[in-house]
Amino acid sequence: MIFYLHGFDATSPGNHEKMRQLQFIDPDVRLISYSTLHPKHDMQHLLKEVAKQMQHSDDPAPLMVGVGLGAYWAERIGFLNGLKSVLINPNLHPESTMQGKIDRPEEYADIANKCVSEFRMKNTHKAMCILSRFDEVLESQLTADELSRYYAIEWDETQPHKFPLLAAHLPKIKAFKLG
Repeated sequence: MIFYLHGFDATSPGNHEKMRQLQFIDPDVRLISYSTLHPKHDMQHLLKEVAKQMQHSDDPAPLMVGVGLGAYWAERIGFLNGLKSVLINPNLHPESTMQGKIDRPEEYADIANKCVSEFRMKNTHKAMCILSRFDEVLESQLTADELSRYYAIEWDETQPHKFPLLAAHLPKIKAFKLG
């Protein structure tokens, strides 16, 4: 089972296409949608929804996959549920990168402060990160610098921020899920 968390652009047709591509790894790909605008509500909703979905699966190794803002959540929700996660161009600091796009950016800072201390240290090797070398939205090298002590970093030389084509990375994602 793969949980797919969309980015800030929840209605992008690219989300459906990424889910179709992930079905080459596991036919059971589930979209877990959230508002994108209300972080505290989103976190509660995502935790409840993932727990509910996991009750209806016998997969011994469910995987969280998120893109952009969805990767922010995939890392945290995956950690809190003991799941591996794949972070694609993660938006690590939406409280600063999404000013003017969301109603309550300060809630992201509050969530970060209330999260388990040193959660990345405790989550070491339980996530992999795929970064676009030429991400037009986020500074990929800063993301790599922040995460490389904890997670494997895979670079992509052609995909933009929304990462429409996962094909080149599907074998690595599959190996990570099963490993």
